[in-house]
Amino acid sequence: MTLTLPHEYVEQIVAHARREAPNECCGIVAGKDGAAVKLWQATNAEHSPYRYSIEGKELLQIMRELQENDWEMLAVYHSHTHTPAYPSPTDRRQVMLSGWDQPYYVLVSLEQEPPDVRAYTIRDGAIAEQRLLVAG
Repeated sequence: MTLTLPHEYVEQIVAHARREAPNECCGIVAGKDGAAVKLWQATNAEHSPYRYSIEGKELLQIMRELQENDWEMLAVYHSHTHTPAYPSPTDRRQVMLSGWDQPYYVLVSLEQEPPDVRAYTIRDGAIAEQRLLVAG
């Protein structure tokens, strides 16, 4: 499986991660027929370097806009400020609790320069790295 994101979205995700450091950032990418159509840079309600959750009112608005436009939740993204771009046990538990096992999970690590950006699927607790294609 391959997740294709526009170059500008990847740049926006990395910029969001840098702005929020040392806390994790988070957001959602909407898709239509597998193509990215909108990126939301959300507020991390946890304000934490170790956890993230999208602020409730923002998440409700995002979900409403997804439904109104017949978009899918293509990807959920967040940052790791001092660890690799690989889902942590906390990330895995959070996905299992959320029930969001369909989207890609994009992680950006600020552990090195340039930041490392990777995509995964997490289904039934199993983590699988997927190809991330940056277009444009």
